[in-house]
Amino acid sequence: MKQFYDPVAVTLLTGFLGSGKTTLINKLVSDPRMADTAVIINEFGSIAIDHDLVRTGSERYLRTTTGCLCCSATSDIRTSLYELHEARMKGAIGPVSRVVIETTGLADPAPIINSLIPGGAPATAQRDHAVARHFYLQGVITAFDTIDGRSTLASFIEGWKQLAFADDVILTKTDIAEEKRNWPQELAVLNPAARFHDRHAPDFDLVSLLGEPPYSVSHKAEDVNGWLAMERLAAHPEHDHDPNRHGDEIEAFSLTSEAPLDPDAIGILLGLLVSPQNRGLIRMKGLVALSDDPERPMVIHAVQHRIDPTVRLPEWPGEERGTRIVLIGMDLPQKQIRALFAALVARSNKKGRTSA
Repeated sequence: MKQFYDPVAVTLLTGFLGSGKTTLINKLVSDPRMADTAVIINEFGSIAIDHDLVRTGSERYLRTTTGCLCCSATSDIRTSLYELHEARMKGAIGPVSRVVIETTGLADPAPIINSLIPGGAPATAQRDHAVARHFYLQGVITAFDTIDGRSTLASFIEGWKQLAFADDVILTKTDIAEEKRNWPQELAVLNPAARFHDRHAPDFDLVSLLGEPPYSVSHKAEDVNGWLAMERLAAHPEHDHDPNRHGDEIEAFSLTSEAPLDPDAIGILLGLLVSPQNRGLIRMKGLVALSDDPERPMVIHAVQHRIDPTVRLPEWPGEERGTRIVLIGMDLPQKQIRALFAALVARSNKKGRTSA
């Protein structure tokens, strides 16, 4: 006999680009207490990578959406929850006691929250009524980068909103941040009701932050209610939308190659991408196939001009092979970057033929 937990609690995990959300998701799904947790990932850009960076195992329900950030991300999430419900009803998956939604780092939480709370975004389809019956928003957790967070708040309203809507704020990268600050005190002006947690504290327990009572905006900053109300009144007419653009300034584009790259070539590429000349780079992430061991992909991450140590996975996380790199930034020299990548791929192919 199948078990159903209705309504199912939904936890929203937000945080700006590069704040460490995927690391938190991996920590969450590796915990035995989260065995019945489904994961939905909303990514910016037309090529999805994050789902391959989340080690969920074959039994866990995982879905990735890449919707329009100004409007269809809301419908994508409702659609994803409805598909999850249908999969449960048909017996395609096992019991689900909780859903965790990881939003793109550029997401405004207001439309997503409105789509999941009573009195929020109106239901426009039978799907929406089903989602309202079988799911409810339990809480919002926001990851905050203690290295680049201050510059994020100075430049992007999305970073402010992600903090303002949070029940819990997880301070990330405190282990490598050179400057030590009293972040709970500094950020309390944005969200006086938030609880703050150090990601690297010995007693940090991510699972303990996932409760059961429904999400509430009480005791949060006054702006929160205003943002939700404005979003309900905003009209989102049908329109053409480039999934690789956010507003007029931020753009995502991808570099792909089926042929493995020479290790020296990827070193040159990474060095140039995070160089001071590319001042508009906000985020880079990817999986890279290298010629020295094509079956063990390299994971690359960078935030602005800081590149994380690279990691080689024991195997490809999914069926798709080949290099996939996503870059997100403002006024990036896309043409020149693509030309450099093409030249490095050609160089790798030539070197491979020579050594064969």
